[in-house]
Amino acid sequence: MQEPRRAVQSKLKDHHTNHSIKQNIIKGEIVIQNHGQSGPGKSASLQLYSSTAVDPSTGKGKMSEKACLKHGKSKRHDGVKTRIYKIKIHVEPDFGIPGAFLMKNKHKNTFFLESVTLETQDNQIIYFDCRSWVYPFQKTKSGRLFFSNNSYLPNHTPRALVQLRQLELASLRGDGTQVRKEWDRVYDYDYYNDLSNPGKGQEHPRPVLGGSELHPYPCRLRTGHPPSNTEPSAESRTETINLDIYVPPDERFSPKKLSEFISNSIQATVHFIIPEAKSLFKQDSSSFESFDEIHDMFSSKGGQAVEGKVREKLKGKVREKLKGKVSEKLKKLVPNVLFKEINYAGKEDLLKFPLPQIVTENELAWGNDEEFGRQMVAGTNPTRIKCLQEFPPQGRNRASTIHASHIEHNLDGLTLVQAMNEWRIFILDHHDYLMPYLSKINTKGVCAYASRTLFFLRADATMKPLAIELSLPGSSEDTEISRVFLPAKKGTEAALWQLAKAHVAANDSAYHQLISHWLHTHAVVEPFIIATRRQLSVMHPINWLLRPHFKDTMHINALARSILINSGGILEKTLFTGEISMELSSELYKEWRFDEQALPADLVKRGLALEDPDNPNSPSGVQLLFDDYPYGADGLDIWHAIKTWVTDYCSLFYKDDYSVNSDVEIQAWWSEIQNAGHGDKRNEAGWYKMTTLLDLIQALTTLIWIASGLHASVNFGQYAYAGYPLNRPMLCRKFIPREGTKEFAEFLRDPDKYYLSMLPGRFQMSLAIALIEVLSTHTSDEVYLGQRPLLECTDNGVQQKFSKFNEHLHEIEKTIIQRNKDPRFKNRSGPAKIPYKLLYPDTSNAGSKWGITGKGIPNSISI
Repeated sequence: MQEPRRAVQSKLKDHHTNHSIKQNIIKGEIVIQNHGQSGPGKSASLQLYSSTAVDPSTGKGKMSEKACLKHGKSKRHDGVKTRIYKIKIHVEPDFGIPGAFLMKNKHKNTFFLESVTLETQDNQIIYFDCRSWVYPFQKTKSGRLFFSNNSYLPNHTPRALVQLRQLELASLRGDGTQVRKEWDRVYDYDYYNDLSNPGKGQEHPRPVLGGSELHPYPCRLRTGHPPSNTEPSAESRTETINLDIYVPPDERFSPKKLSEFISNSIQATVHFIIPEAKSLFKQDSSSFESFDEIHDMFSSKGGQAVEGKVREKLKGKVREKLKGKVSEKLKKLVPNVLFKEINYAGKEDLLKFPLPQIVTENELAWGNDEEFGRQMVAGTNPTRIKCLQEFPPQGRNRASTIHASHIEHNLDGLTLVQAMNEWRIFILDHHDYLMPYLSKINTKGVCAYASRTLFFLRADATMKPLAIELSLPGSSEDTEISRVFLPAKKGTEAALWQLAKAHVAANDSAYHQLISHWLHTHAVVEPFIIATRRQLSVMHPINWLLRPHFKDTMHINALARSILINSGGILEKTLFTGEISMELSSELYKEWRFDEQALPADLVKRGLALEDPDNPNSPSGVQLLFDDYPYGADGLDIWHAIKTWVTDYCSLFYKDDYSVNSDVEIQAWWSEIQNAGHGDKRNEAGWYKMTTLLDLIQALTTLIWIASGLHASVNFGQYAYAGYPLNRPMLCRKFIPREGTKEFAEFLRDPDKYYLSMLPGRFQMSLAIALIEVLSTHTSDEVYLGQRPLLECTDNGVQQKFSKFNEHLHEIEKTIIQRNKDPRFKNRSGPAKIPYKLLYPDTSNAGSKWGITGKGIPNSISI
């Protein structure tokens, strides 16, 4: 017999009452960035995993009920529009402490999940620093898993999270086969097989870099393009610039940063996407008629330029038509959502340059010999000069033709033997690695030498140029034709000396861009990022340590392969190395060793420092050969600060060598870096064994130094020096004439005109300046060394150690200011009056370091 209806309702009411009593409530706040789209609302749900209670049926942490996102409120945080949702999640009394959650997005739009903060009934706060895109379930076919900010070594992982930790890592490892979709979070290795443009015929093939003894190279992220129909070993690529190239969602620029990057890059790319823009420069290869014409490219007030006829051409209908063309092309290159955010159209015109610092205080500083020498230790490429070990300099096949008689009169009263014994002869060597390539390089209007330049370290620590040797291949194999040029103050010899310095600067500019900047920072770091994503869980403390130093690097590298280093790209157009640029980069990778990227080891190898491990005044373990080496002095301070922070941090998690040796994720990470990421170097020296805590600390310090201090020192000062092409031309179009020739007569008639005709043409020069301006520009969302949100880690021990690191950097700032004011340190300013601040942390001015500032050390290689 059925129970009365009232009795049934009473029992149901009692059941719900008892059920609610048996449940606890966890409150949550979800922060989602608003990028002009509607929020996900109740189409998105969140489900918690316990970190302390295991579900026996799954082996994973117990799961909570689903909680949908409802009634979001808009709010602006740090200039970013966000939508904040408040939720309540019902869990069973024995649920324990949440350690992870699954976010399922059934909305049609992707959204950016900034963070989730949970509060348990006993007022415990659990923070999830998400900062990741969550794609629609209909595309991914799975929810998105996030872990709390608590860090655990693998063998200390709470049992309820062990399986989730392993499954999450496995999901990130691709098998090297699939074509990638926008929403894929997959990390695979690949070779540099995507630099060619197969559809453009035989003039554009480039060798595959990586995977061979002939062309070794660090691996890159596999982007999943199918193989080319014409080149089976290469990826198929479009002929046009592709700004929407695949990288995993978490590696992409924020929409704001990508908008800024594209806006800033219009000047550098407009020449490729709008052929009509070339007409603004008369003819592609036309020369400047006077030094004043070059100076007129810049605003004397440091603002906007392109004066006279060029500015007039950009006015009115012509400018609007050009912008329209740029707009039309960009719509095909970037997603529609992003295109709406691009703010380039607000610029008055497309070609305008601020005045570089090299000519701000002293218009003639660029031609000064003392400034030429100073830039070898304090300019944008201070990592190539080294102390000369034997005289004359020795090459692979023959000794230099610089003789003692060329320089011994110019050693400030010392004999050559005395100067060598006192370690006071230095060399900038661009000879051996270039010589085999000059026959390929010196075509299509490019005229390049292999160079050796000697300097003398004076008593005041300034670098005095002694001699320049310029060499070309001889008529038979292993022979050379060399000329030696000496400093002179006036007359024909002085004019020839200026031509020789221009050729040296072109050598050094190409080495700087291809090796010091691209290879030694961008390219070598990418395999470390891939290995970290594949082998170190987000819960691993070392993953947390490295996270800020990998921000945006993969995306900028992918864009570089599409715009800068690709076949026909900007570097091939502007550097004298042209089509063999990346092949040359591969050749110099053969010399690379990871352990020698540690700053102290690099300085010792180049003879700029001596090992001094027992001196308490040398905390980095080395002593500089001379104190007035701005890159070395400031760099060692930054190195020591990083190493102290890394040591303090690692000591919180690793108690001894065994704890490093038994860390399965660290061991897999280090093995994969050597055997896959830098696989062409797997059997070479330079890799730490990773069996001790010291090995781990040294490897992490080196990696963080490369991504922060080293990159900052070779990148963000570029515009100050290379923005003025007379100071650092990227190529020369004429050889130095020999006496008795028609060219020498032309040179004698007007040495200045000959010098200008030797430099790049108007189009190439303007393109190079635009590129340098973009590379030197800090973006508004940059995060600097010593900065990261404290909420990222709730462990008080970590926060205390990080605060110590920040204070250490503040002390370094004070030291650098004092050094720059000290009149004894002439290399810190020089004739150009440019204070050395490339390694000035500037941690106290967060948010004000936009644009070209020449200071500040970003955490990562993001431009």
